[in-house]
Amino acid sequence: QLQASGGGLVQAGGSLRLSCAASGRTFSSYGMGWFRQAPGKEREFVGGISVGGSTYYAASVKYRFTISRDNAKNTVYLQMNSLKPEDTAVYYCAADLDRPGLGLANTARYDNWGQGTQVTVSS
Repeated sequence: QLQASGGGLVQAGGSLRLSCAASGRTFSSYGMGWFRQAPGKEREFVGGISVGGSTYYAASVKYRFTISRDNAKNTVYLQMNSLKPEDTAVYYCAADLDRPGLGLANTARYDNWGQGTQVTVSS
């Protein structure tokens, strides 16, 4: 089970760090993904981190967001810098099951979606 936290209200240009805490002993065996969903829009891939720590990002957040993981704490982080109003969304984490034929941005590739955390960026 996954629990995202750390959202809030921040001004444009500010920073937030989201956390996604996992329960269970197999956290380190899975890659993890971050997604976001703005009102009226589809859930959108933000980025992810592999079991080995490789990271990958959507073009819209690359160089502004950083994903990391601490397997000892069963937690994955999303550091968000230089936030923009268009980053406003509910942010979700999920376990990457690496299902064959499904790309990184495909929500069907992921499971154990945690409850989201709201991020609001004011202009």
